[in-house]
Amino acid sequence: MANYKKLMTNYCLVLVRSCVYPNERQIQDRGTEVDKQLGTLRGLQFWTFATNGVAAPFLPLYFDNQGYTSAQIGVLMMIGSLLAIFFQPLWGYMSDRMQTVKKVVFLLWSIALLCSIGLFLSESYAYTFWFVLLMYFFLQPSYPLLDSVSIQSAMRRGATYGSIRMFGSIGFASMALIGGYVLQLLGGISNLGFFLISVSFIPLILMLRLRDEPAEGKRMTIDLLKGILKNRTFLMFLMLVFLISIPQRMNDVMFGLYLLSNGGTDSMVGWGWAIAAGVELPAFLLINRYLKRIHEFALIGVVGILFSVRWFLYTVFTEPWMLLMLQAGAMVTFAVFWISAVHYTARILPVQLGATGQSVLAMVFIGLAGIVGSSVGGWLKDNYGGASMYFFAASVSLLGGIGFLFVHFSSRRGRIKSFST
Repeated sequence: MANYKKLMTNYCLVLVRSCVYPNERQIQDRGTEVDKQLGTLRGLQFWTFATNGVAAPFLPLYFDNQGYTSAQIGVLMMIGSLLAIFFQPLWGYMSDRMQTVKKVVFLLWSIALLCSIGLFLSESYAYTFWFVLLMYFFLQPSYPLLDSVSIQSAMRRGATYGSIRMFGSIGFASMALIGGYVLQLLGGISNLGFFLISVSFIPLILMLRLRDEPAEGKRMTIDLLKGILKNRTFLMFLMLVFLISIPQRMNDVMFGLYLLSNGGTDSMVGWGWAIAAGVELPAFLLINRYLKRIHEFALIGVVGILFSVRWFLYTVFTEPWMLLMLQAGAMVTFAVFWISAVHYTARILPVQLGATGQSVLAMVFIGLAGIVGSSVGGWLKDNYGGASMYFFAASVSLLGGIGFLFVHFSSRRGRIKSFST
């Protein structure tokens, strides 16, 4: 038995190492410089998502503790999404134009941190509204920009984007898991501000170590940017991503409230988010091996159908412990969907539009889908109960999944052409 355990442990280590460093000789040849960049990016993914692991599960509970209704909470959580629609691509454009991610992200995160301090000092809904608006205005664009530099760094060093992004899931899961206990030690959800602001300082320090990864060749131009609007396949892709993202964004905001309404506790909310993030790790490690064999449209189409089944089960099994178990469905739904979407966006657009493309994707996922998911979810919960949210989610996900499969199989060549300019 001891030998068996040792053998399985070694096998798992080899598996992880092969996924994280698929070209180990190239990594060794480049030396410690590579280790610093990849290590910094993994640290940034960990701590930026750790910050989100505090905000996403517990901010709705904090607002609920302040006496706001579900509809008001939905509005607060979608404010940043509304702004992302208009300004998310702008930050990506600025980053590509100036060929720097580091300076832009550092500026965005610093201002967002100052706004979060104002948020927790607010004593009225009106002030809370404006500080949440400003905080997300500067915070949310930083995530796709970090994705962009992560993709470029991984490609140039023989690693994979998933091997970097998985640390974000580890950070999110870790913080969501311990967040409830930390808040108990601090005196309850009313002290969320001290916890969130403390965690938010760490990424700022790591950003000082980050190196930019400017695209090789010609600089980004307006003509290249216009090419996005002429690419019908990419626009169709964004529309279908929007459909599948609506239920996911609704669940991001409303899951904690739905769990509490069915008898759950604050600590169970943290567990639910931790489970969803933790189970994503195998997908982030392994999905890159299959993306070369299966077109992203077909893969996301299947995921859309699995999403539909998952959301429907939320209406059937409403016991708190069952809802926690259903969060594990993120492994074969959100993780596969997001890696496939990021991979397709990076593949179909010119490298000079790396940050812009990821920002446009984030605009659709965080912005458009966030607005619809938060507002519709809050309205349905207030007027028809929590189960109605997930009936809606199952229907929309099924529509999106069928749409992806239809586009894939109706393509005359069976594969979607890559973007070219």
